[in-house]
Amino acid sequence: MQITFLGTSSMVPTKDRNQSGVLITYDTQGILIDCGEGMQRQFKKAGIPLTKVTKVLITHWHGDHVFGLPGLISTLGASEYTKTLEIYGPQGTKKHMEAMFEAFVFDKKIDLKVIEIKEGVFFENKDFILEAYKLNHGILCMGYNFIEKDKLKIDAKLQKKLDIPDGPWLAQLKEGKEIEFKGKKVLPEQITFKEKGKKISIIADTAPCTNCYKLAQDADLLISEATYTSDLEAKSEQYGHMTAKQAALIANQANVKKLVLTHLSARYKSKSDVEEDALNYFQNVEVAEDFMKINL
Repeated sequence: MQITFLGTSSMVPTKDRNQSGVLITYDTQGILIDCGEGMQRQFKKAGIPLTKVTKVLITHWHGDHVFGLPGLISTLGASEYTKTLEIYGPQGTKKHMEAMFEAFVFDKKIDLKVIEIKEGVFFENKDFILEAYKLNHGILCMGYNFIEKDKLKIDAKLQKKLDIPDGPWLAQLKEGKEIEFKGKKVLPEQITFKEKGKKISIIADTAPCTNCYKLAQDADLLISEATYTSDLEAKSEQYGHMTAKQAALIANQANVKKLVLTHLSARYKSKSDVEEDALNYFQNVEVAEDFMKINL
């Protein structure tokens, strides 16, 4: 699983920071959270084919989080994209998408599935769960969790002891099925152990609220907006945003393993001010930069 930061600025992009976008790559899935202006170019600069995207999760419909959607869809149409692009977003997303198709001419259309979500789990397959909870930003805004399911892993020592070769037998055991090998039954619990799945939490534009803690609880990685430093807390509250200090306090109280701060105001020329504002309250913190990658 790899997380790529494609846009780490807030409303105003800078020469070093694009508008919002985070890509979670997991197996064949490319899950893009928000699609700020210039996202096509960010994919190219990151060396990631745009056709990797399978799902777009929209946090809210402020322009800096969705200005890149028309371009993304248009480019996919010119790229022989054969998948169905799934677009998830809060109530009102279908209306906004319809208005977008009225405003722009798309020569080559792709298959789209637009899903308006409510709080809780909105997608699940055999590998992971996606869930959402409302945030506090003045307009309807959702925070997201990517929760990997626990997996059965093969204990190499026990595999050697039982003399089971790599191949279909192991695949069945990892699926929790018993097998018959050399005339004997082998149960999954005889050779496997459970590896706990990873949790990634994304807190988008919001003032601190109860659901911030609910989203972040026990996350392996919390990606949180930190538009301002705490000396501008009053301004942050006025516009429905968080400071780096507030994000760090959430990470501390929610038992988060690692915190990455993003959505920085263009006023910050260096990330050190934002980082220092958080470090007093949570140690394992990093300020995201465009094209930064994290492997989990």
